[in-house]
Amino acid sequence: MEKNILVINSGSTSLKYKFFVEGLKLVKSGYIEYIGEEEVADHDQALKMAIEELGDFKDKIDLIGHRVVHGGEEFVEPTIVDGDVLKKLEKYNELAPLHNPANLMGIKAATKLFPGIKNIAVFDTAFHQTLPEKAWRYAINDEYYKKYKIRRFGFHGISHEYVYEKVKSEKKKAERVISCHLGGGCSVCAIKDGKSVDISMGFTPLEGLVMMSRCGDIDPEIPLYLQKKEGLSPEKMSEILNFKSGILSLCGEKDWLKVLEGVRAEDVKMKLAFDIFIYCLQKYIGAYYAALGGLDVLVFTGSIGAGDSLTRDEVCKGLAFLDGVEVEAIKTDEEKMIAEKILNI
Repeated sequence: MEKNILVINSGSTSLKYKFFVEGLKLVKSGYIEYIGEEEVADHDQALKMAIEELGDFKDKIDLIGHRVVHGGEEFVEPTIVDGDVLKKLEKYNELAPLHNPANLMGIKAATKLFPGIKNIAVFDTAFHQTLPEKAWRYAINDEYYKKYKIRRFGFHGISHEYVYEKVKSEKKKAERVISCHLGGGCSVCAIKDGKSVDISMGFTPLEGLVMMSRCGDIDPEIPLYLQKKEGLSPEKMSEILNFKSGILSLCGEKDWLKVLEGVRAEDVKMKLAFDIFIYCLQKYIGAYYAALGGLDVLVFTGSIGAGDSLTRDEVCKGLAFLDGVEVEAIKTDEEKMIAEKILNI
């Protein structure tokens, strides 16, 4: 039986939606920004606006799918969300503060507006459950892993899986793929025979690459040092690392297109931020080339990865081993991937 599926990808200040019918044919999509400001007070209002845009389609919804960034070890398969599931998911809010609270707001808003329709969560962390223990384990006291599940989870899994499937469908040889999701958040994933075997993001989406407002990899002693010196609370330190670091801290800008404009205009600060971003990305690609034992396809996705070619060109220019490797830029479609995963529920 064919199903009509509304997919909601809810961010902290935005809500993206897509409506699919009959064999995942896209018939309507939209993007509502500036949630929390005067015109769009909250996620309830944003979803009401989306429903208005859907017009007559709003009466034809069979299922509602949601992207949820962090599901921990507990949530791997697409999950029908009820009150108990929501409570369990809320404990992951502190581990993905830029994402999970907003994801859950989208689910709550949809539950209110469509009380008789199933809301199904699909998790970014699920794709990375195939990581071998040598990749997900941190070298800290085993008690902390058992008590708090401190391990590498990885994120952007829905996007990485989508672009892998796209590459696999188009290439004869795609056993070893490195996927670079580059946007506001950035991650690199090593994929072998369709399975994620390593991912740059870790216990939270803060680890790994330098991002637009997130620091990525730093000496773990640095936050402790700053907390002592500046008298910062854990909450304040988290705010600094997640919202006031990365490219923003290097050049005062977190819009990558403006950074590229600055690079082309030979702005010194913009060029330094750009160089740091590229260098960090090259190091991860090199590491995953080694982990995979070679490479068939290097794929770039996300607004930066599949956008202006300058970023891709600079990354590839410094990687001699790419000779003979196919390099692709693919626009991701997380919403379609979510719809595919919940189609048979």
